[in-house]
Amino acid sequence: MRDFPRGTGRTERFGDDGSARCPAPRAEGPGGWLDRVPAGRGAQGAAPTTLPYDIGSRQAELSVPGLGGHLIPVADGPAAPAPCDESTPYELLGAAAEFLTLHHTERRLGDPARRIAAARAEIAETGTYRHTTEELAFGARVAWRNANRCIGRLYWHSLSVRDRRDVRTAEEVAEASADHLREATREGRIRALVTVFAPDRPGRPGPRIWNEQLIRYAGYTRPDGGVIGDPRNAGLTALARRLGWPGGPGTPFDVLPLVIQGADDKPHDEPRWFALPDDTVLEVELAHPEYTWWRSLGLRWHAVPALANMCLEIGGVCYPAAPFNGWYMGTEIGARNLADTDRYNLLPYLADRLGLDTRTDRSLWKDRALVELNRSVLHSFDRAGVTVTDHHTESRRFLTHLGREERKGRRVGADWSWIVPPISGSATPVFHRTYEAVERRPAYVHHPDARARALGETGGTLV
Repeated sequence: MRDFPRGTGRTERFGDDGSARCPAPRAEGPGGWLDRVPAGRGAQGAAPTTLPYDIGSRQAELSVPGLGGHLIPVADGPAAPAPCDESTPYELLGAAAEFLTLHHTERRLGDPARRIAAARAEIAETGTYRHTTEELAFGARVAWRNANRCIGRLYWHSLSVRDRRDVRTAEEVAEASADHLREATREGRIRALVTVFAPDRPGRPGPRIWNEQLIRYAGYTRPDGGVIGDPRNAGLTALARRLGWPGGPGTPFDVLPLVIQGADDKPHDEPRWFALPDDTVLEVELAHPEYTWWRSLGLRWHAVPALANMCLEIGGVCYPAAPFNGWYMGTEIGARNLADTDRYNLLPYLADRLGLDTRTDRSLWKDRALVELNRSVLHSFDRAGVTVTDHHTESRRFLTHLGREERKGRRVGADWSWIVPPISGSATPVFHRTYEAVERRPAYVHHPDARARALGETGGTLV
């Protein structure tokens, strides 16, 4: 067993059972969405009332075969569901006309007037309109193209789109989300994929996935304030426990259940938890190309970065549940998830194991430990045959994307602070230029209530 600090700097225990699988590396492609926290980073939500190892009773009222789904009322209760977009019919028509014109122009479909007139009539009758399958796929892909914070947009046109707008209940969303992970994972050959569930409609909101990503690791808050696992997910972990989730075995890498709020005809649909089936979560155990002791740390990370709580907005229509994934860029794991001081905070421990001088920052011990951690991630994913990209390759690809878009007469928005990698930034070509943060629709949008749900908050105006 090994001890090292995490989150608050307190020690946690790891097992000695690490190994890396060894198929050949897979093809390269788009990196995952950078795993960075917007404003308010470090918030952890409420702590559970018992230790994560004190399972207690489950009190399940509804079980879903294969997913371990349970419906248990929250103590304070969430607010009744409400649409995330309260635009007027006039505003909706304007957004619809803009999107439909874009679709017809880029796809060379001719004059959009007839389609816009049909959308206008539908909005007048129902308060909203329905996208065709082709419009939905185009909108989801362009939303990726418009993502200012994503460096991996070169392959936006290859995004696969699963149209599940018929899915509204929590059980169906859980089943379809599990299918999303199976289809995206493909035994390590990660596929860029989005699954679009029912949209918000007037007086009838769509479903919500509370988790920030479909796969996240639990963060168990201890009475002394320390966290076992990922501190970023402490609030949602506490909420899942209150909903009846018994918790995992208590390791630093227990996979959280999905917390889903359905959108059936009930006026007040409570969130439910659903354990992900084992075959949906591919994990890579981390080793190092040189240090044999690295495997004994028991470090690991999951293969698919599937964002789950962002709203897909297309032509004024809000799809609040639309899980989306590319694949990981190594620095997201090695320079952020495992290294950030408010996440797994591994650098002090690794520096000590590497024999580095940690008495002063001038020894650059953090930098040296960070490089070795990132080498470990790339080495392990490659040996496991799991798609991953590196920050140098992805930076060059982003400039290729810029060139392609400019030749097509399209301005590319980008946020410099997100595009530049979190390690060796000045050694990448994206560092040495400026960008304009052009906001366009369609888009994947973070709404404040979605951020609050990811923290496990249930009061106020949340749905």
